[in-house]
Order: sequence, then structure tokens, then C-alpha cells
Amino acid sequence: MLSWLVNAWRVPELRRRVLFTAAVLAIYRLGSWIPAPGIDQAAIQQYFSGAGGGILTLLNLFSGSALSRFSIFALGIMPYVTASIIVQLMTVVIPTLERLQKEGEAGYAKITQYTRYLTVVLAAAQATGYAFLFKRQGALPNVNAGKLVIIVLTLTAGTALLMWMGELITKRGVGNGISLLIFASILAYAPTGMSAWINGGTVERLLFPLIAIGVVVAVVFVQEGQRRIPVQYARRQLGNRQTTGGATYMPLRVNMAGVIPVIFAAAIMALPPTLSQFIPSWSGFVNRHFLPTNWSYLAIEAVLIILFTYFYTSVQFNPVDQADNLRKNGGYIPGIRPGPPTAAYLDRVLQRLTLPGALFLATVAVAPSIFIKYFGFSQATSRALGGTSVLIVVGVALDTMRQMESQMMMRHYEGFLR
Repeated sequence: MLSWLVNAWRVPELRRRVLFTAAVLAIYRLGSWIPAPGIDQAAIQQYFSGAGGGILTLLNLFSGSALSRFSIFALGIMPYVTASIIVQLMTVVIPTLERLQKEGEAGYAKITQYTRYLTVVLAAAQATGYAFLFKRQGALPNVNAGKLVIIVLTLTAGTALLMWMGELITKRGVGNGISLLIFASILAYAPTGMSAWINGGTVERLLFPLIAIGVVVAVVFVQEGQRRIPVQYARRQLGNRQTTGGATYMPLRVNMAGVIPVIFAAAIMALPPTLSQFIPSWSGFVNRHFLPTNWSYLAIEAVLIILFTYFYTSVQFNPVDQADNLRKNGGYIPGIRPGPPTAAYLDRVLQRLTLPGALFLATVAVAPSIFIKYFGFSQATSRALGGTSVLIVVGVALDTMRQMESQMMMRHYEGFLR
């Protein structure tokens, strides 16, 4: 491992990219400690230590505890993630966006611009909701209308700045910038989970390390699992030149949707408890059915994750387009006729392959709540060090190492991965 790190450090471009990424992440963590203007952090902390913490735990996790401090980065990068999901889903139903997606770089640039605008709108709406929620609960004392406007503008600007920082990491750093920001947030929340684990019960202290190792192994196994569809290319005549055919494969991942279905389902399931803070008459119904330890909550969340996994996979991988691209490039799957039969075959394989991935995501997402309810695990430990957190951290780490691997292999160095 040390030799790999030394080889990585010897590559000037890779070294610059790693240092740039580290610098941006350091600025992000610094901003997570700078409070928004005109707030009482003691009152915010007291609110989160009470009833509010149970509802907003997931959002606080993704912000790296910035929400519980109500800092300038309190919203984190989640508005951008939500906007990206919405725009990608809308490309399926809006023909204009679908055409832009097929126009190449110019179309993607336009879609990115729409995503940025939607991010600002969602961030402003979310900041307004938080401001009124905390003021209603007494966590923002002595805050008038003018201060509320300043708080909303500050939080919205903080999210826009994070969006820009994430894009900078993607362009000039290592890995996907948005994913790395979420990665840094979860790691920043990890000490809270470690402290809760150390101070937890005997069963939690003994079982949790074994469970955490098992989850990591399972996540790596599923994230790296793929079905390789053999593809054969026929010889083609291009002008006066004849290209030779060849054999390759099309990799179909078991979990092609990544962690997006889990994040989207968690955001939807967090909506009823949040609305109950504004509508007290809903509190009884929400407490019976929408607490994270209720079986109805877990069942609905699992079903949503499975549905979103299938839907998002269909958005990411279109069998008809893939079959059409194979036909245009002279490729075919042995034993399958080109065109619609190839699309039907790919769709059938993808549907069967997505099922275990969807069930795995649902199991990983609901497991922390089961351990909290039946094994006495603390909420901080289960949320910070298990389930969704491990899934995101391991997935981002593998993706970042793949990019560093490609940089090193270009210079004839032995990479990280075997």
C-alpha cells in the first residue's frame, strides 16, 4: 500500500489533483463551522438534542453536522442532488430534455444549467422551511422578518457555493466532486457515531464491529458485481480501409442505480414528520406510522427503494438505445438478432439483474432501524457508521480509486486495485 501511495505522489498531475481536492474539502469543512448570521447556536443545539434531532438526523448526517450548527453550509449539497434526480427523471417525460440529452456536450451543458437553477430554487425553499420550523420550535429566538430573509439568502448562497466547489473538484481534482462532498460530510459525522458506540451497551460494543465489517464486504461485493454480456463486432469497410472485427463485452452492474434510490426514498419518508411540525393535528398519525422504527415506515421505505431502483436503472440504461448503438457500430450479441431482439434480451437480463441489487439496497437502508429497535443500538452509531453511510462511503471511495488507478496506469505505474 505504501508503494502505491509513493507512486501516486510521484505523478505531478495526480499530486496536484489530490492537493486541490484536499484544499476544497478543507474549505468546505471550515464553512460548516461558520454560523449563519443572527442565530443562537445554543438554542439550535438544544433543539437537535431533543425531539428535532430524531427527525432531522439523516439530513444532519449528509451535511456533516452543519445543520445542527445552522452554519452557512447547513443545507449541504442535498438540494443539488435532489435537483439532479428531478432533472434526470424529467428527461424521460419531457421530449425537449430528452433531445438535449442526445445532443452531446452542448445538450449536457444546457441540462446542467437547468439543474443549477433548480438547485437554487430548492435551496431557497428548503432554507425557508428550516427557518420557519426552527423559529416555530423556539430555536431561533429574537429573529424578525429581516433576519429570516438574511438567513434564507445565506443558506441558499452556501448551497450555490458548494455546488460550484463540487464542480471544481470534478474538473480539476480527483473523483466526483458532489459525491466527495457527501463523503466528507459522513466522515465528519463519524466521530459522533464512534463516541456513541464507545458509550453504548455491551451488545452494541461487541456486535457492531462485526456487523460493520460484514456490511462493508457486502457493499464492495455488490457494487463491483456485474454481468458481462459478450459482444462481437463484424468486419467493416470504411472507404478504402477494412476494420477487423473483435470480441468484447458489455458490463451490466448489479447495482447500476448506486445510492440514489436510498437518498430519494429517505427524502420522501422524511417529508411527513417535517410537515407534522407545521400541522400539529398530524402528529398522532405520524408517530404511529412514520417513525423510523415503525414497521409501516420500514415497509414503505423498502418498497420505495425497490421502485426507485428499477426506475432509475431504466433512466441510466436504455436497452433500445444500447441495441441501436450496437447495430450502428456493427456489433451484435452472439445468438441474438440485432435490433429489437437485442433490446428485448438486454431488458430481460437487466430486470433480473436489478432485483438482487434493489433488495440489497432496501436491506442496507432498513437494517440500522432494526438494530436500533431490537438490539438497543444507539441512533447516532447506526446512522453514522452503518447502512446508507457505509454504502455511500465505500461507493465513493471505490470510484475515486478507479480514477487514480487510471491516472497511474497511463504512466505505467502499478495501480491500487488488483
